[in-house]
Amino acid sequence: MQIINFQSFFGPRVGVLDNDFVVDVLASHQANPAFTHEAAVHLGNTISVIEHWQVLRPGFEQAVANSIESGVGRIPSAQVHLLAPMIPSSILCSGSNYLSHNAEKANADISGKEPEFFIKTGDCVVGPGANIVLDRVLTQKLDGEVELAVVIGKPGRHIPKERALEHVFGYTIVNDVTARDRQVRSRPDGSFWYELGRGKFFDSSAPLGPCITTADELGDPQNLMVRSWVNGELRQISSTSQMIWSVAELVHFFSVNVTLRPGMVIITGTPSGTAWSTDTELGGRWSGTDGMVPAKGYLKDGDRVICEIDKIGRLENTVIENR
Repeated sequence: MQIINFQSFFGPRVGVLDNDFVVDVLASHQANPAFTHEAAVHLGNTISVIEHWQVLRPGFEQAVANSIESGVGRIPSAQVHLLAPMIPSSILCSGSNYLSHNAEKANADISGKEPEFFIKTGDCVVGPGANIVLDRVLTQKLDGEVELAVVIGKPGRHIPKERALEHVFGYTIVNDVTARDRQVRSRPDGSFWYELGRGKFFDSSAPLGPCITTADELGDPQNLMVRSWVNGELRQISSTSQMIWSVAELVHFFSVNVTLRPGMVIITGTPSGTAWSTDTELGGRWSGTDGMVPAKGYLKDGDRVICEIDKIGRLENTVIENR
């Protein structure tokens, strides 16, 4: 099942993507009840839905079936404005998690040895179709990174790798937008170090969506193709099989630091093809394959960015310069 948020006349609503239609779950339920009264109170937002999914799932399935039969609450997706499918409390981020990305850039001391841990929050999130803001006061080198995002569904601390996927509700896409000139700093000897606060955490630095595909529907998270385009040029293509640390290993890793809770998101790193790879001033070494086009520069006003992952969909955003 693919869970979404969309803008309705009454405000944001939780829905389901069903082929070329959006199912307004609450509208379908109001016309033909699919939930008990006690369950229906949890339909207000996606995190509440995730927390109570075991109770709510049969009702979601019934609401979709009812919408097919009656047409109530069933809207052509082209007529719907999608929002970010959720606003996570925390986005726990793993950098340098693809060997191909490590090979194209200046590396930190721990690159390839352990996940490079940094954090974003819901304040960074924008949804499908929303603008990525290029703020020249902050950065002259705005870059994008397509990443598989893991949505936590079951709480836990010190989760063993063997049980880690039991704590996953589903998966979505994040574009880990990055201010490279804030992230990558040089030393007098020509080596580089990272500052991952200002380089990663800022307005619109986490486009997220278009949906959350539930874990049972997505299947193996280590067997998905990942791609990104800028203005129609293929910038990134790889498979999640190329991750250094698997989804299960990352869930275990982050759970050592904090209790993972429903609605938290873990993002899993990006493959090669970023604009950084063509920036020799910051240690870039482009080495793309499979029809990839090297970036001619960093993101600029008007650029159209598409991030795609199998079984989830496409996340599209436009860069707008803040003047």
